[in-house]
Amino acid sequence: MEEATTEIEEQDIGLLYPSRSGSCTGSTETIASRLPSRQPSPMESHVLTHGIGSFQVPSSPLKSPSLSNVRDTHFGLRLAGQKTVTRSRTLPHLAKSDTALHLSSEFAGFEFEQDRALRMSQWVLAFAIVNFDLDVGPVVCGVYPPLYLAPAEKENIAFSSFPDSLQFEQGSEVHSFRVQDLGPSYKHIGLDHANNRPDSIDGYLYGYSHFSQRRDNNSKRGYQQTSLVLLSHLQYPALFTILIMKLGPLFLTHGVPMLETACHNIANWCSPSPGLTTELGFLGSVLHVELPMNADIQQLAETASFHEKFDPTLHLLSSMAPLDPPPVSIFEASLSHLWSIWECLMLCEPILVFGSSPAATSQAVWWLRDLLRPIPLANDFRPYFTIHDKDHALLVNKLPPKSGLILGVTNPFFQKSCAHWPHVLSVGPKTRHGSATIMAGPPPGWCTRTHRRYISKDHQLLKAIEKACNASVPDRVQASLDLRRHLSSRTNTMLVPLNRYLNTLIPSPTERTTVSGCLRLKPFSTVDFFSSLKANGSPLPFKSATKRREFYERWLKTPAFGLWLARQEEVVHRTLQDKWAG
Repeated sequence: MEEATTEIEEQDIGLLYPSRSGSCTGSTETIASRLPSRQPSPMESHVLTHGIGSFQVPSSPLKSPSLSNVRDTHFGLRLAGQKTVTRSRTLPHLAKSDTALHLSSEFAGFEFEQDRALRMSQWVLAFAIVNFDLDVGPVVCGVYPPLYLAPAEKENIAFSSFPDSLQFEQGSEVHSFRVQDLGPSYKHIGLDHANNRPDSIDGYLYGYSHFSQRRDNNSKRGYQQTSLVLLSHLQYPALFTILIMKLGPLFLTHGVPMLETACHNIANWCSPSPGLTTELGFLGSVLHVELPMNADIQQLAETASFHEKFDPTLHLLSSMAPLDPPPVSIFEASLSHLWSIWECLMLCEPILVFGSSPAATSQAVWWLRDLLRPIPLANDFRPYFTIHDKDHALLVNKLPPKSGLILGVTNPFFQKSCAHWPHVLSVGPKTRHGSATIMAGPPPGWCTRTHRRYISKDHQLLKAIEKACNASVPDRVQASLDLRRHLSSRTNTMLVPLNRYLNTLIPSPTERTTVSGCLRLKPFSTVDFFSSLKANGSPLPFKSATKRREFYERWLKTPAFGLWLARQEEVVHRTLQDKWAG
């Protein structure tokens, strides 16, 4: 009994709870034009001439097989032996306030037409306001425009919008999270008021939270805690982080009228479309934004279509991780290990990302997720994950972690419950000699139990990045972009031998005319692929031919390879069908 009590108290540690371009000026496009509709692909018309790999493959996003299709509405279910902790047991108590009642009266005068809500939902589903309740902790006390959220979703959003770390005192912070979208489940069982929910893209809701803690003499603990959460189906961390950073402080000052203004601004935007470059008006400012072709296509500063040199202070590549603070500062303690971390990402190894704040973990996880592109997402990732998440028992238990899972956490409880995980990345600056900073959880750095690197580092780049960590903010931002470009190029380079081999599997014109129905790739042969790899090599600087073969042997066994191959087969089959019909 004593041991169980100790574990519960450890779980409580840190719970704070105290055309391609255009200008969007209002469009008549319908909801059907929203992402991820497929546009004609340049790759499809050139694939037979140029071969696989010459273009990125635009296609509708694939669902992550790890959790996208899980629809467990009985969230009380736990794995055998899994201890549970009630919300009231793990939260400090604050005095009740009339905030929820006040918001309710303000929302009563908030008028927003249904057609404008539909237009807004192409980008942003709704804004949720979360306050602290004495009895149950963080609670969603308002959603605008009105959007049905299941009770389990409300609880997930509420807890995910609050930090649970010891590092936060007074002020505000912005972070993001990813939780299951249960809308389809409630539509399926005939819940009428769930029908106003737009269909999910990948089975998840993305939340971008502005949390604030302010002095409040009317509170027993002397402060008030509130989160404003932007909810969307889109993976646009750079764009939505900027939006919530702008709106959060204004909402705290001016209340619901400022939220109403923001909703009308977003409803005036043109419909999002693949590859769109546009200007978005928001709360008196103009955002220069480029959207990705789809969720698995990486956006690069070098290929951005802003008609001028990319400037991170002016331009937004929406699917990138935020650049504030510069990512090299987040990864400073692990810079020399980033090549090993990249390999673990490619090989779908699970990684626990520990940080001192939700802002740090969510930025780090988004940055890592970005490096997987253009390989289709085959794993689950959670920018910020709490012990109260409804998927906690599914993702954190005594079993081996799910393939490719990337989990961003701040509560030191996870250091114990995830002790069997093979890789832990603790983000943050290097620990300075003589520093008196106390940090819960593992010290900043990279710890792996199993991985041995296959590919050589770029020592010249590493030296430049380490030097930039002590330079100005613009220098650190540029170093972050350079590092991202380098590691992303490695992802594309890794695919070169596979693209080369797949080109030999495309039926020749003779085979297409003589073999009935030969309109797809020939079967992938592992033996033939490794013969091709041995004969032609790989552009990546592997330490040896043996290491090269071992790496690709492992990658061919990952779920990422299966999804990638299915994507290539889909494109080739569609292209051949079009040619045959023509």
